[in-house]
Amino acid sequence: MVNIDQELCIGCRACEEDCVGDVIIVKDGKAEVTKRCIECGHCVALCPVCAVSIPEYDMDDVEEYHPGTFHVNPENMLHAVKFRRSIRRYKPAKIEKDKAGRILDAGRYSATAKNQQGCTFTFVQDGMDEFRKLVWEVMPSIVERLKKEAPLYGRVFGLFYSQWKANPQKDKLLFNAPAFLVITSDNQLDGGIAAANIENVAAAEGVGALYNGYMMRIISKSPELKEWLGIGDKPVACCMLLGYPAVTYLRTAPRKKGDIIWK
Repeated sequence: MVNIDQELCIGCRACEEDCVGDVIIVKDGKAEVTKRCIECGHCVALCPVCAVSIPEYDMDDVEEYHPGTFHVNPENMLHAVKFRRSIRRYKPAKIEKDKAGRILDAGRYSATAKNQQGCTFTFVQDGMDEFRKLVWEVMPSIVERLKKEAPLYGRVFGLFYSQWKANPQKDKLLFNAPAFLVITSDNQLDGGIAAANIENVAAAEGVGALYNGYMMRIISKSPELKEWLGIGDKPVACCMLLGYPAVTYLRTAPRKKGDIIWK
């Protein structure tokens, strides 16, 4: 439950007016929580006197608003989006743990439906060699299964496997990426929003990324990979390769005119 310190509360109604679930009312000059809520934290973020807390969460993790650190120049943000590239060539260096933590925090803080916060982030780096080996070990059985269920993917993955068998350096699934991220969520949109924020922060940290739809399908068809990753039967919302780019792009890439309907 949300807690409101009655000694600190000044009855300003900011929390009441912004409460998503209409569970906070101001009575006799003090805010009260009338029932359980989704614990979105709007009341915590709004309170001018820090009277609101959610004991279930780590309140030390809450940051104060400072205009200089919050505002992102819109032109710089748009430039960053336009300049991003899907990276398929990586340096062997690992991503530092503190940097990886900040990147994953972008997912942890992403919006989720009804504030479920139901995404699980499985970050593979130290075990990348073992994971890569397992992927190719299970590939023949996955190819045979997909030949019946999704022939196009069966042919594509069969070709990838043949290329890898002929030359293990020719890995069209994991490339030479030092890290691999799996986001699982019962709500696919939640996972997609988290992935987009993760990629943006990764780019700000100098880390390249590649969304990997092929690996989503492969993992979904492999009990062995699910067990190794520890994700159970939770749906895979996104797979992403991560690492320091071994390529430098000098300009943005052209795009078609926007298919935008103005009304």
